[in-house]
Amino acid sequence: MESLLLQVFNGLINGAFFALLSLGLAVIFGMLRVVNFMHGALYMLGAFATYLLGTSAGVSFWWALLLAPLAVAGLGIVLERLFLRRLYDVDPLYNLLLTFGLTLVLQDTMRLRFGIQGVPYGAPPLLKGAVVWGNLLFPTYRLFVLGFSVMICLLTWWVIERTRVGMIIRAATENPGLTRALGIDVDRWVPPVFGFGVALAALAGVLAAPMRNVSPLMGADLIVTTFAIVVIGGLGSILGSVITGFLVGVIVALGAVYYPPVSNTLVFVLMAIILLLRPAGLFGSLE
Repeated sequence: MESLLLQVFNGLINGAFFALLSLGLAVIFGMLRVVNFMHGALYMLGAFATYLLGTSAGVSFWWALLLAPLAVAGLGIVLERLFLRRLYDVDPLYNLLLTFGLTLVLQDTMRLRFGIQGVPYGAPPLLKGAVVWGNLLFPTYRLFVLGFSVMICLLTWWVIERTRVGMIIRAATENPGLTRALGIDVDRWVPPVFGFGVALAALAGVLAAPMRNVSPLMGADLIVTTFAIVVIGGLGSILGSVITGFLVGVIVALGAVYYPPVSNTLVFVLMAIILLLRPAGLFGSLE
């Protein structure tokens, strides 16, 4: 039982990163209908921004939680204004190819500066140590990551589902033509929504920096799984992305322990089953 609880905990930690990344993808796709393949690279930039703020400017991890996502969001908005907005009216495949190309540029830029091995970044002193529960030890920093991620996911859901800003975003997502007819400038909302989705990816990178080696390819493996999570939860579904992110994290962690040969493919098997039974995803809609 203790081993099972430990694996579920580790799965929830991985699920926290999946949830933040897939939430950002869902926000962007929901309004822009853009499959943002550079989401993993932006996650990586969030981790590197945290490292650079700490080593070059002496900025603490706590300030990096705010500054790094804002900096990466600013870069994301610039890229959206320069490149992505020119392709909104063409086949979505062009956006996918563009963001894939930008991913390679961002990864290679960081690889030229820091090398393929990357750099280490330590956890803040306040969050070092562990919490003892029976015979189990739960690292304090990982508990913080789990709690903070859940808080951000709930806050994002509340903003989109319960506020006027969220109402405008949902209206622009479901019927942009009618929204414009009501006097709302939909185009004005595109940059901040894209920037917010990017900030969520960067925030996941900030949280990952003390746990994983900060390297140019740290987001390459996550992005494919994140896309699968968004599809399983339902394209554009905020609630679906969050719940599925944590669920997949637990499933993959348990699979890695009890049947390692299939641990890397479990999420894709699950995606195939869900699409066969419910093509719109668990929380999506075909309408």
